[in-house]
Amino acid sequence: MPWERLETEQDVFMLQHRAPVFIGAAVLAALAGYINVVMLGFFAVPVSHMSGAVAHLGIDIMSGNTADLLPIGSILIGFWLGAFSAGLLISHVSLRLSKSYVSALALEALLLCLAAVFALNDISYAVALAAAACGLQNAMAGSFRGLTIRTTHVTGVVTDLGALLGSRLRGRKVKTWKLLLLLIILLAFFTGGILGAFAVYAAGLVVLLPAAVVAALLAVIAGFIPGKEK
Repeated sequence: MPWERLETEQDVFMLQHRAPVFIGAAVLAALAGYINVVMLGFFAVPVSHMSGAVAHLGIDIMSGNTADLLPIGSILIGFWLGAFSAGLLISHVSLRLSKSYVSALALEALLLCLAAVFALNDISYAVALAAAACGLQNAMAGSFRGLTIRTTHVTGVVTDLGALLGSRLRGRKVKTWKLLLLLIILLAFFTGGILGAFAVYAAGLVVLLPAAVVAALLAVIAGFIPGKEK
């Protein structure tokens, strides 16, 4: 049908002109999956999403386990402060290419570098710093052309993939590029986790430093992105 052909052409156009968004989302998702697995491997707590931390905090409060209140609470606060920093540094809430991401990515690189140094010196706040880096990254962009974008956890990604595919099966028009972007984020996060598991058992917590390097490289690349900030 003509409208199906038109939709396909629009999807191809979207992929051709939004390649930096797809690549950037994939790299960031892989980075978050990598960081999360590295921290889970050594500290047994997630830092790329807060559901587990909040649940853990509730259990500790009810059981009177005060020993874990500070470290788990610091993860939650760190993630929140990271997201707060993104709100201060980035001039827009929807994802679009601009130089606003330079300072945010540079700060993420610094936080990851500090987390690595702290972890290698057995300083517990390394986990909070890694959580802050993830919170900052997760808040860099809220949506892209109506699609919610989150790169540090995949609960929403899996939810949206299921909902959009269900809608498509019911005959509703769902853009192919949306499904593809969500799938790319999911696979990238998974791949990053595999790399993190391999790295952490091979070299220890020093493997957070390569994650900082990746964030720094992304900041440099973002500096060459043309576009208005508002």
